[in-house]
Order: sequence, then C-alpha cells, then structure tokens
Amino acid sequence: MPAESVPFRSALFAAVLALSACASTSPRQVAPPSTTSALHGDAARPAQASGWVRSELYFGVANEADATNGISEAKWREFLDREVTSRFPDGLTVFDAYGQWLFRGNDQPGRLKSKLLVILHEDTPQRRADIEAIRLAWKQATGHQSVLWALQPVEVSF
Repeated sequence: MPAESVPFRSALFAAVLALSACASTSPRQVAPPSTTSALHGDAARPAQASGWVRSELYFGVANEADATNGISEAKWREFLDREVTSRFPDGLTVFDAYGQWLFRGNDQPGRLKSKLLVILHEDTPQRRADIEAIRLAWKQATGHQSVLWALQPVEVSF
C-alpha cells in the first residue's frame, strides 16, 4: 500500500466515525401535526367528496344579430333564479366575461358580453339533465344558437 494512501484512509475513517457519533439511537421526536379548522359538511355539502364535476356554462348576453343590444342584467337574474337556482339551490358562481363566437354563415366572429356560470355538482344523470335543461331554456328564451358547456372532474371539500 502506498504511503500517501494511509493518511487519506485515516482521515476518511475519522470522518466516518465522527459522523456516526452524531446519529442517535433514541427515537426521533416528531412534531405534532399542525392544527387546522375541521371541515364538517352535510349531505348536500360534504366535507370531502369524489364523483363531482365542475360544469362551466358560457352564455352570450348580447343579441347575436346585433351585439350592441343585449339581455339586461334584470333579465339575466330572472333567468338565473327561474332556471338555474331552482335546479341548483346549494350554490353557483357567475362571472362577467367577454367572448367571441363565429356565427353560422359569418366570416368574422361576433364579440359578445358573456356570463360564465360555474356549478360544482355530483356527476349523476339527473344533474346532467338539469344542465341540459338550463341550456335549452336559454336558447329558447333568447333565440341564441348555443350555450357552451365545459365539464371536468373535481374533488371538492366544503
């Protein structure tokens, strides 16, 4: 063995020995979990639930033929109360938005004031039928061609 490697091995052995002295054989103390508010739900608003979805419905609130005239805020609220809140009384969210839509037969998109309705709900045939009924009611009430529906799975906690 070369003479230069003996001091290196001695230094390495001393370092390993020193580091092993830092290790403890006693059980480690584990910090208690941080406390947070407990979430308690009920059947309609569970503390945690799976099998729920986020439905986003995009409503144009301008007249499709003339984007300057639109559905008034009062008419929107009336529709919301009659068609949406009656089906989803536990809660919903509405955002004012801006949208573009290429109308059938047009070369340029129409630019519309819009409402974005967000509803978190159980993914059941009845709830999907409720969403379809809302879309149909809007098209019948306004003469609009469509209401975009985006659907994605979510995990919820109330």
